Amino acid sequence: MTLAEILAGLFRGSHDVAVTDGLILGTGRRTGGGLVHVLGIAEGAPLGIDGALILAGRVLAIARSGDDAPILMPIDSASQRMSRRDELLGLNECLAHLAKALMLAEAEGHRTLGLLYGRSAAGAFIATALATGHLVALPGAHPEVMDLPSMARVTKLSLDVLTEKARATAVFAPGLDNLVRTGAIHETWDPEKSLAEQWETCLAAPPASSDRRDRLGAERGGRPCAAAIAERVAARIADHA
Repeated sequence: MTLAEILAGLFRGSHDVAVTDGLILGTGRRTGGGLVHVLGIAEGAPLGIDGALILAGRVLAIARSGDDAPILMPIDSASQRMSRRDELLGLNECLAHLAKALMLAEAEGHRTLGLLYGRSAAGAFIATALATGHLVALPGAHPEVMDLPSMARVTKLSLDVLTEKARATAVFAPGLDNLVRTGAIHETWDPEKSLAEQWETCLAAPPASSDRRDRLGAERGGRPCAAAIAERVAARIADHA
């Protein structure tokens, strides 16, 4: 689905969302008339320091606004912008700032929902979609923390070895199905059904008291050890508190 189709399905024309230099900014209206803050990345744009700071600034303004309107973050991006300028100016810190701003907004009562409808990778994926409280995707989305050729360069393992591991272990593998199996993506929406109704269903569910994506990964068989290890660590800390 295109961004225009998604926005039409969610807000039925009642929105002022626009795309400028690959950034999605604006607001929409829920079925009952409630406000929704909309911000994200479009057109497969990479996320550099300028975009990250613009998005983070908008999120912090929302967190200070006093309303409890949810934040919808549609994402169709490349990875972080890998330029010398961005790296020298502290791109890693800017991406971390954006992720922390989204977590702050969630803590301040703004439900944050990431919506993957295209590609997303690496730091751009981590600082936006993965930093939201609830992450959904549409069929055809292709997220990846790192593609296999890049992973081969970093790990010094051959592409054939990594391809074989990706077939057996979801945490090694890019793509929508694997990210769902690991629990990183909470659910996949059905584009044949009303997007507005699926969005309202997400908002109607009470917010989780803690991030349970490790437990989702265990339940779905894509990340079998993370939840158990985290629980053991938490128990040890409690025993020595």
